[in-house]
Amino acid sequence: MRINGNTIFIPGATSGIGLALAVRLHEAGNQVIVGGRRTQLLEQIAAQHPGIDTVRIDTTDADSIAAAASEVIRRHPQLNVLIPMAGIMRAEDWTSPAGVLESAEATVTTNLLGPIRLITAFLDQLMAQPDAAIMTVSSGLAFAPLRVTPTYNATKAAIHMLSESLRLQLAGTSVQVVELVPPSVQSDIIPGHQDDPSAMPLDEYVDEVMGLLRSQPDAAEILVERVKFLRFGEVRGDQQQVIEVLNRTDAVAAA
Repeated sequence: MRINGNTIFIPGATSGIGLALAVRLHEAGNQVIVGGRRTQLLEQIAAQHPGIDTVRIDTTDADSIAAAASEVIRRHPQLNVLIPMAGIMRAEDWTSPAGVLESAEATVTTNLLGPIRLITAFLDQLMAQPDAAIMTVSSGLAFAPLRVTPTYNATKAAIHMLSESLRLQLAGTSVQVVELVPPSVQSDIIPGHQDDPSAMPLDEYVDEVMGLLRSQPDAAEILVERVKFLRFGEVRGDQQQVIEVLNRTDAVAAA
């Protein structure tokens, strides 16, 4: 994916990694459109970052996705990059299953069904562009499980395999499929995580991601150094040790 000259829609980017990446991509010379549910946040983003456009979208709602897709394409007919960022992370105890199903269904709807709906809504638009990209967002936990977040782990593993599969199907088209694989990053994905000293500082993470996008425009995966411990445990042959270390740390330390 080239680092500038794009028109990029990032739904689910009103905070955390999504917003930080949106701002940096805008500063790099891209037209960026941020999508989110909360109108007040969207208005704040537009005021604080002149030139970034905003669109209201609820990525858990199929009708909202369809309406937002039409609006984004109408306002930005050169749209050529989609980065579905919305995600939730919830602790679950499957040994006491009361309430687990509700949490699991919400996580699947946001983390997996949302990106699937978004990609299908924009794919014709992307394939009509001479140079386009889909950047999916998985997690280090797609490759090594954190005990307390089973459904989150599963949805991110599914996003990884969806990315791999789409890359095969879209080979020969103008659409590149890039997978962003974050480690634990200080953000508001769960309460208190923004100040977690064991997580990677947000600015440091986005700095490294932007550097990788500049230096590796053809990369299939964007892997900062910190996530490689989780990503390559099976390749190194120390997967069991990775899982043990991961689950000895704070419950979200390697999310």
